[in-house]
Amino acid sequence: MIGIFLITHGGYGEALVQNVCHVLNKRPEQLIQLGMTAQDDPLDILPLALDMLALVDKGDGVLVLTDIFGASPANLALKLLEPGRIEGLTGVNMPMLLRALTYREKGMETLLVRSRDGGRDGIINMLDH
Repeated sequence: MIGIFLITHGGYGEALVQNVCHVLNKRPEQLIQLGMTAQDDPLDILPLALDMLALVDKGDGVLVLTDIFGASPANLALKLLEPGRIEGLTGVNMPMLLRALTYREKGMETLLVRSRDGGRDGIINMLDH
């Protein structure tokens, strides 16, 4: 099973994890999060992030999800990526995370596409639906 590592601003990742646990009525395995503050330097936190990555990598790889491309959490995530093994997506939202948890046993390629599409498809104009 592919691990999932959220790296986000502040408590956003923790809130996503808590809400996913509520929806699924359980804590998913191999799911971890790291919330960064404005004072955190990505280079200073890199050793901690590597340790956390190792906690969720059981041999099938890890999908790193972050909130905003170009911001400190994404910059830290970029330092962890290894094509095909440690992949990353930005713009994490709850539909994306739920989709990632659903498809993480289908391989990294499928997981990347389904997670990305889940995040995008979760954005709906309710009056048009």
